[in-house]
Amino acid sequence: MTPLGRRLIARIVRTGPISVSEYMTECLLNPRDGYYTTRDPLGTRGDFITAPEISQMFGEILGLWLAQVWLDQGRPPHFVLAELGPGRGTLMADILRATAIVEGFHAAMRLALVEASPVLRARQKAALRGQEPFFCDHVGDLPDGPLFLVANEFFDALPIRQFLRADTGWHERQIGTDGSRLFWGLGPERGIAALDDVLQTTPPGHLVELNAPALPLAEEIGRRIAKDGGAALIVDYGDWESRGDTLQAVAGHGTVDPLQDPGTADLTAHLAFGPLARAAAPARATTLVPQGMFLERLGIGMRAERLAAKLSGPAREQHIAAHKRLTHPDEMGTLFKVMGLCPPDAPPLPALEPAAPDVPGHDTP
Repeated sequence: MTPLGRRLIARIVRTGPISVSEYMTECLLNPRDGYYTTRDPLGTRGDFITAPEISQMFGEILGLWLAQVWLDQGRPPHFVLAELGPGRGTLMADILRATAIVEGFHAAMRLALVEASPVLRARQKAALRGQEPFFCDHVGDLPDGPLFLVANEFFDALPIRQFLRADTGWHERQIGTDGSRLFWGLGPERGIAALDDVLQTTPPGHLVELNAPALPLAEEIGRRIAKDGGAALIVDYGDWESRGDTLQAVAGHGTVDPLQDPGTADLTAHLAFGPLARAAAPARATTLVPQGMFLERLGIGMRAERLAAKLSGPAREQHIAAHKRLTHPDEMGTLFKVMGLCPPDAPPLPALEPAAPDVPGHDTP
């Protein structure tokens, strides 16, 4: 058992079982032993790899998408270009390289990064040397002005709560202990106001996840965009609504027991996009589009062909494999989804279809 695990056991013995949200918060963000606060988890030497680390094409496509939206909204002379959870800074570096060809874009932007990890902030500064990004801990601290924001694999790492449907209410899933190990348990049946709208459509025994921290973030982003202009592009794995138990722990590029060795694995859960879209109103949400379809609509295939023509041998093979990994249905192409947010009166967002934020039973193409 890790030092964090021993402290969690002592806490549970002293005060009782903790929620999944409390457990995730400690495992990921504990100042002394949290997963994100003590290491760089990305890349082949880390525990997982994200789309920007797979190929520069991902960031280039997203950057040109942001620039096109900026053009479509009349080229505002001052705006904030922001990223939530920027990792090593790879995605933003690719975005800035691609948008350097768009006249006036860099001169009008103020770069801002929302990052809690001091380890990753140092990596981002190195990757974006010469840009002098504005760092902040919370979305509410972003500078004023039209907001053009990207969030790639950010919301899936926010702490969730899990609830099992009972006869008339919900049992919250919790973590308990026998004094030497951690194990799963259930709290007493009770009503959960945040789940009143799904109570009648959820059968007994079904598990629902609630990403409570995501909703005020979406509300703040939507308010800013509706008021000041801009757009948000959210890329993550998940569905329109909660789909049962999706909590997973990843270490060494494989899944592990979430309760084993707390603080040493990345804990994530699939994102329910629908609640985010509804919380972001009056900003207008789009339908969900699979990542592969989104990238292909924006020309990643042609970009991949042009780059491949300049390569040979193992480098060319790696490039082709990267394109396949980003777009193929059996890899990241359908697992990851894309949703956009924009002002209610703004032009349609490229490669995405508008949809009312409160559409019930929304399905992904």
